[in-house]
Amino acid sequence: MTDGPALLVVDGLAKRFGQLVVVADLSFEVRAGQALGVVGPNGAGKSTMLNLINGVLAADSGSVHFAGRDISRLGAAQRCVAGIARTYQVPAPFEGMTVLENVLVGAELGSGRRGDGFRLAYEALDATGLLPVANTRAGGLPLLARKRLEMARALATDPQLILLDEVAGGLTDQELPALVETVRGLRDRGVAVIWIEHIVHALLAVVDRLMCLTYGTMLAIGDPHEVLSNELVRSAYLGSIDVEGA
Repeated sequence: MTDGPALLVVDGLAKRFGQLVVVADLSFEVRAGQALGVVGPNGAGKSTMLNLINGVLAADSGSVHFAGRDISRLGAAQRCVAGIARTYQVPAPFEGMTVLENVLVGAELGSGRRGDGFRLAYEALDATGLLPVANTRAGGLPLLARKRLEMARALATDPQLILLDEVAGGLTDQELPALVETVRGLRDRGVAVIWIEHIVHALLAVVDRLMCLTYGTMLAIGDPHEVLSNELVRSAYLGSIDVEGA
């Protein structure tokens, strides 16, 4: 775990859709180079939390501070330029473009630093193991490579924080170690990571801390094994988690 001031400070974040409370009074911090895993049953508000952090959704109350700046009123594009990147559960590359061209889109539009695109794209492809297929059409990639491309496009925006939404979903047991190594590599580069995942043994191989959400409320946060041993967490989540190999 990295010492020093928090890179991300979420304070009292809340979001409801009509009468449905999706995120309720959520507060936590993430430091540079730290990896926070997020678990919880379906419908717990995990993806909504990421959308509130990266600005896809506006919070009803609470604040988000990033790198010492209040970004609560910034939109998603502005937060991306500020240094927050996001992946999604289902990869959606530009299928008619090459892997390199896909990553260049992120590099040129996300970083806010025109002219650095090829350098950022190369570094992202190298970090995610995609350099050998840089000139391959994205539409022909297998699932693991598409997941890596989703991360590479995000990484090419030159983020300080990357938000990963179930990037291990749909992968085989043989493919998981490669993905875990890729995520660990991002963390080791000093990029802070918030990773939502149902495959908990994948999380435990990477994260410094673990948070459990249910019905938009934080049940526990802290040492991953202590969180998984928490009776409230086990009651809310037991039967939904895959802890094989943990």
